[in-house]
Amino acid sequence: MPVVLDPDAAAVYKAFQEAGRPAYETLTADEARAYYSQARFATNPDAPELARVAPLAIPAPHGTIPARLYVPNQLRRHDGLSPALVFFHGGGWVIGDLDSHDVVCRQLAAQGALIVISVDYRLAPEHKFPAAADDAIAATRWVAANARQLGIDASRLAIGGDSAGGNLAAVAALAARDGNGPAIAGQVLIYPATDFAMTHRSHSEPETSVLLTHSVIRWFRDHYLNGAADIHDWRASPARAQNLAGLPPAYVLTAGADPLRDEGDEYAERLSQAGVPVTYRHYPGQFHGFFTMGKLLRQANVAVSEIGVWLKGLG
Repeated sequence: MPVVLDPDAAAVYKAFQEAGRPAYETLTADEARAYYSQARFATNPDAPELARVAPLAIPAPHGTIPARLYVPNQLRRHDGLSPALVFFHGGGWVIGDLDSHDVVCRQLAAQGALIVISVDYRLAPEHKFPAAADDAIAATRWVAANARQLGIDASRLAIGGDSAGGNLAAVAALAARDGNGPAIAGQVLIYPATDFAMTHRSHSEPETSVLLTHSVIRWFRDHYLNGAADIHDWRASPARAQNLAGLPPAYVLTAGADPLRDEGDEYAERLSQAGVPVTYRHYPGQFHGFFTMGKLLRQANVAVSEIGVWLKGLG
């Protein structure tokens, strides 16, 4: 599929190339995390001021899962309780943390007028599959179980994330459907990874190998999975779930210059065919990762705003 980057996206891509940053697949995981962490200062927009930002520690079988709670100045309330979004950050299950997605979580809280809880799930290769999936499922269940203490209306609890985080949100939605809850009001899947087979055309087209290159996505995969058998596990590849019926309403976002484009598009189509209400938004001139780059890319802020409107529409 021909891809023409938007002028601002082309300028950002050119700047990244000229900066001479080493490819992640040439680095150790810790080195890659440091590079990713520093990049946010150049790409993230100014953070909106919120009423409250506080750390959380979510109990889990292995100890605790760090998390962060965001409460906006304008918060929708009914009987003293508010809707919420549990958010899982992107980063290929290897990089990223609460700070890398702090600004976008603040934006989503402000735009959606709801509480956001960002989850710092365990990363690979120190913690390989299914650690991240287990943490996402555990965190979602804990938030639902402790909703009232957090000021959250459990009947208006959504989940979401970008890239690897979109994968984890899709997995958590499937787990909730098949594991006696909790009830999920909606799922926000921002250029999600849904199928580790990586056989869709967008995984081989030269035009999609932008920032998230074909080689670095394999590096992420090899760090996260234990071996080829994991590809077929729905907790790694939610598209491998045979039945998508009964899942919560979905907002699915894809980008044109993205190896994950086609699998995200196909997952949205399968959800719709299964009777799940789907809002699908494609950004043809943007690359994977643009969503957090609102300082440089206008479409990133458009996307955040539209997701905020969609979250408000959930009730």
